[in-house]
Amino acid sequence: MIRIFNHYVSKMAFILLLLELLMLLASASVASALWFSDGQGHFRADNLYLSSLTFALVIIFSMSALGMYQHSSREGIRTTLLRIMPSFALGFALLSALIAVRPDFYFGRGISSVIFAIGATAVVLTRLVVFKSAESALLEARLIFVGSGAMARECIELAQSKAGFHQFSVVGCIPLPGETCCVAASSLLPQGESLLTMARRYEVREIVVTVTDRRRQDFPVRQLLACALGGVKVIDAATFFEREACQIRLDSLQPSYLIFGGGFDQTYWRAFVKRVFDLAASAFITVASLPLMLIAALAIWLDDGGPVFYQQERVGRDGRIFRVLKFRSMRRNAEEGVPPTWATTNDPRVTRVGRFLRLLRIDELPQMVNVFKGEMSFVGPRPERAYFVQQLTGEISYYNVRHSIKPGITGLAQVRYQYGASVDDAVQKLQYDLYYVKNNSLFLDLLILIDTVQVVLLGKGSR
Repeated sequence: MIRIFNHYVSKMAFILLLLELLMLLASASVASALWFSDGQGHFRADNLYLSSLTFALVIIFSMSALGMYQHSSREGIRTTLLRIMPSFALGFALLSALIAVRPDFYFGRGISSVIFAIGATAVVLTRLVVFKSAESALLEARLIFVGSGAMARECIELAQSKAGFHQFSVVGCIPLPGETCCVAASSLLPQGESLLTMARRYEVREIVVTVTDRRRQDFPVRQLLACALGGVKVIDAATFFEREACQIRLDSLQPSYLIFGGGFDQTYWRAFVKRVFDLAASAFITVASLPLMLIAALAIWLDDGGPVFYQQERVGRDGRIFRVLKFRSMRRNAEEGVPPTWATTNDPRVTRVGRFLRLLRIDELPQMVNVFKGEMSFVGPRPERAYFVQQLTGEISYYNVRHSIKPGITGLAQVRYQYGASVDDAVQKLQYDLYYVKNNSLFLDLLILIDTVQVVLLGKGSR
């Protein structure tokens, strides 16, 4: 993994993206130059590189939106082709819309077909080469876990679930005396030699410390120091989860990790960049979705004749109360006379039209007004009702940390976790929210925006 603006990304996925960007640029540039030199088209040479870059970026965005940089690296030619076809179809639709606004980006009918064909072929060949390289054992990260408790078991499960571009080989666990063993006996490593000797014998790249109580006398602090000095990376479970799952785990979290762990960029520059991004993204989506919003408003009114919009008090930054604006998706007076309740996936209070609006996230679009007013950001933790905030703050440690920044229309928890309807779900989503609060950046906002497009197109994630 590599860290870009505080966010961890797969090194192999990043290399693949760069290679495909170069291949798409080359495909468009070379094909256009040859076509132009033969005099078969009317493409303007001064737009060659700008049009080629636009083509490459749109295709990369389309592949990202359809999850082409998140899936397993062990797929064959047939699966690769099936994934690329809809990505290029989406790219063609986006380019067509862009050309309608900027006709000078148009390559020409004949050359466009050639460019798409060459680009798709180049992407397939690039992926086959990278995927074959990713299967090499030399690229596997070999791990040893210090500890054999519940946290070690969860770390092993996370490491074994990494079936994509970044893969692990778990060597085993080093148990400590008196610790409750929660891993399989076959995962326990024999005792008798130092950690550094063991790491070198098994060619281990990294040691993950899963022991929460590091003040115990038998904690191998000197051996871990020897490993670090000997070139073997040593990290704790909290860092492992933050890096591999984009979570800050509450059960392994210590206050010192948040205080001294870096991140939490709240500078004026970050606030300025985020505000510009919020306004730009919200303005673009508002204009692009205006016809859709008009149709949604008409459908809500025709369904039961009730109000089109719905407002509800939510908790924003620093605990301030504001009224969030949404398309009404529940029947009129759905909560009249009853205390606030968690919304569920198949909530009986949801109308027929509302169920469709929720499925495609259309009911969230009016919240652009809250973004323009400065009450929300485009990306951030989802705002919760004061009734539930009071309850969750009392039951979940660090819950109020999520209120140190503005809430968002979409967020990391929304694209990584399913629909939340309980305190346990709130804990799981908070772990993603804490990661975002700690590591938020424009780069991460753009990635979440792309993931949101994927959620809407493929129906994954949460609300």
